[in-house]
Amino acid sequence: MAENRDPYEVLGVSKDASAAEIKKAYRKLSKKYHPDLNKEPGAEEKFKEVNEAYEILSDPQKKAQYDQYGSTGGQQGFGGGAGGFGGFGDFGDFGGGGAGGFEDIFSSFFGGGSSSRSRNAPRQGRDLQYEMTLTFEEAIFGKKTSIEYTRNAVCKTCGGSGAKKGTSVDTCSKCNGTGVIQAARQTPLGRVMTQQECDVCHGKGKIIKEKCTTCGGEGITREKHKVEVNIPAGVEDGNQMRLQGQGEAGENDGPYGDLYIVFNVKPSKTFERDGSEIFFNLPISFVQATLGDEVMVKTVHGDVKMKIPAGTQTGTIFRLRGKGAPKLRSDGNGDQHVTVQVQTPKTLNQKQREALKSFAEASGEKVTGEESFFEKLKKRKKR
Repeated sequence: MAENRDPYEVLGVSKDASAAEIKKAYRKLSKKYHPDLNKEPGAEEKFKEVNEAYEILSDPQKKAQYDQYGSTGGQQGFGGGAGGFGGFGDFGDFGGGGAGGFEDIFSSFFGGGSSSRSRNAPRQGRDLQYEMTLTFEEAIFGKKTSIEYTRNAVCKTCGGSGAKKGTSVDTCSKCNGTGVIQAARQTPLGRVMTQQECDVCHGKGKIIKEKCTTCGGEGITREKHKVEVNIPAGVEDGNQMRLQGQGEAGENDGPYGDLYIVFNVKPSKTFERDGSEIFFNLPISFVQATLGDEVMVKTVHGDVKMKIPAGTQTGTIFRLRGKGAPKLRSDGNGDQHVTVQVQTPKTLNQKQREALKSFAEASGEKVTGEESFFEKLKKRKKR
């Protein structure tokens, strides 16, 4: 992991995060930056950094060591070697290991384990999330659009320095720009030096005598930010798209965070979709199913002709190759699957009824159905 990079900051968790929270954050980030999934520059380095951070925080001994000294090596021995203080081994085993044990006492002696990392080091800004709703067709074909949202940005008046235009920022003379000062404490173990926040600059490492009137000396302002978005063809509901550097401004001249656009795709009234495959139900008549036909079928790419073979049964599925959705991470389209539903007519005129009866007789079938109005009328006239 990069020198002085805080593993808690890398994983985006607090120091009191549980093991489950740390693991969840690690899984999310390792998937986000995995070289097989993320081809952007710097992703592999971030992936390694995330793994190294998790290696520290997932190991109780390394985590305790980091919390105590801001490091995982070279500082823990005090002459006692790798085993810890004076050969006692793991501090957690002394005096019960829990609250009130040796580790808590030791922490109180040494000021709570201040990190050696400079408090005013550059830090990347927060990532932001934006939810975008797309129609079914927009998700299939993609589109170019622009979005606007509010974010923290570098103050345009002072350029992020926090100082009034025409004035300068001075380095804090008490901490020499580090943001922390050394303080001596008397403990039962002797005189111990600890680090604490500088009381003059309050950890910033700089003194602003005349503050910027726009940002009040913070170097950051809220702004409405507009960005162009090129949505690729084939996105699905729940997919997300990363726009590097479109998040919030960093601290201490750190880079901007990223913007993640999460897509919500409206369902279609006509089609169903599973990845690049599209599904469509086609109603046909009994005659079309029996004798066969050539019909026009709706697809997202427009109507196409499809042949219905004679004797087609309801539920039969036909495949229209290349008429599905674009494949998001490869070339070409998926297919459209057409399920045939043979429709039974709810009403028949006299001619249709007689034709079906003749068909049944020719097939050797004897059908006893409800008499039509005309047949009942004929019987009444004969009486």
